[in-house]
Amino acid sequence: MSEAPSYGFDTLQIHAGAKPDPATGARQTPIYQTTAYVFRDADHAAALFNLQEVGFIYSRLTNPTVAVLQERIATLEGGVGAVCCSSGHAAQIMALFPLMGPGCNVVASTRLYGGTVTQFSQTIKRFGWSAKFVDFDDPEAVAAAIDDDTRAVFGESVANPGGYVTDIRSIADVADAAGVPLIIDNTSATPYLCNPIAHGATLVVHSTTKYLTGNGTVTGGVIVDSGTFDWSANDKFPSLSQPEPAYHGLKFHETFGGLAFTFHGIAIGLRDLGMTMNPQAAHYTLMGIETLSLRMERHCENAKTVAAWLEQDPRVDYVTYAGLPSSPYHDRAKEQYPKGTGGLFTFAVKGGYDACVKLVNSLEIFSHVANLGDTRSLIIHSASTTHRQLTPEQQEAAGAGANVVRVSIGIENADDLIADLDQALSKASS
Repeated sequence: MSEAPSYGFDTLQIHAGAKPDPATGARQTPIYQTTAYVFRDADHAAALFNLQEVGFIYSRLTNPTVAVLQERIATLEGGVGAVCCSSGHAAQIMALFPLMGPGCNVVASTRLYGGTVTQFSQTIKRFGWSAKFVDFDDPEAVAAAIDDDTRAVFGESVANPGGYVTDIRSIADVADAAGVPLIIDNTSATPYLCNPIAHGATLVVHSTTKYLTGNGTVTGGVIVDSGTFDWSANDKFPSLSQPEPAYHGLKFHETFGGLAFTFHGIAIGLRDLGMTMNPQAAHYTLMGIETLSLRMERHCENAKTVAAWLEQDPRVDYVTYAGLPSSPYHDRAKEQYPKGTGGLFTFAVKGGYDACVKLVNSLEIFSHVANLGDTRSLIIHSASTTHRQLTPEQQEAAGAGANVVRVSIGIENADDLIADLDQALSKASS
């Protein structure tokens, strides 16, 4: 869609990146279930392999169905390009891959999904990378944590599980001053509620498994490139600014400009790491995105209603939803997310861990699963599941204490959700 900037979000979520199939006229994007693509001739094949022409070689790298999804998400996020991959965790590694090297570190928020904390604090050590965890409510602490070996700053727009709201602009200013990119995980907010790039983020990652797909059917991830970072401003990012031996000395930033990160993510990241999204997963995610704005409006409406009810219930200690006036993040959320703050939050149950277990086991509509962003309402006790690998101190910092449960509010009838929580809280407090 050449006129994409003039269209509204509701239009772009349906049309961006998609055209009728040239061979059949099919209006819906086909699932291109193929491993490889026929070249026009030998010169065409050579041009593709030399990155002199854009096209399709092999589905580990590029696939027409996935390409439509990449363009659609990039458009909705306000980026110049995107790289889809197999999961949200894959997206995080692929976002860091061109930036990091042995001895380098990433400065990350203390308020992250537990799996991300484990990935950053344990797994990336095997690459010779490290992470420093800092309270993003204190930009000065973030600035102090950045050193000569820092290659990125990483946070979540709306943190999982607690729903804490990151002041993206303040953290972006800190990262800019240090000459490093800010990576924001926008999974919980989605581009409908927040565009981190508009607030200064360099890269945006998603677990497309969650709200973008919206129905709990397939896993996937994506990295969106803002196209605004100067990868050649210093010597910190040689993978993007210096000659690439695998392409006979090609310099990605010099050759591709604002699309340097995107091209590197496909030509090097997907080629060598192989964290590829399959075309059927891309198809399901495209279907989900077509109704993203409608679903997010209902998620936000229901979450605010349920959170307000929980807040006044004497069986509940506190609720973390930023859409409530009592939240310390309420004013920031109104400014950064004028359409709402999503469907994810936590609440603390009086009676501690035992009461949380009774609550989770007594619910009938809520599903007890390790997921979020579904049309269905979901619940989990984070400290014993998604954040189990963390220390008690890390759990508290992330908002996942032993007395806390996380809910992802779906699009069911809000009164039914409240009734389900009411009966389960009664059993939990008995």
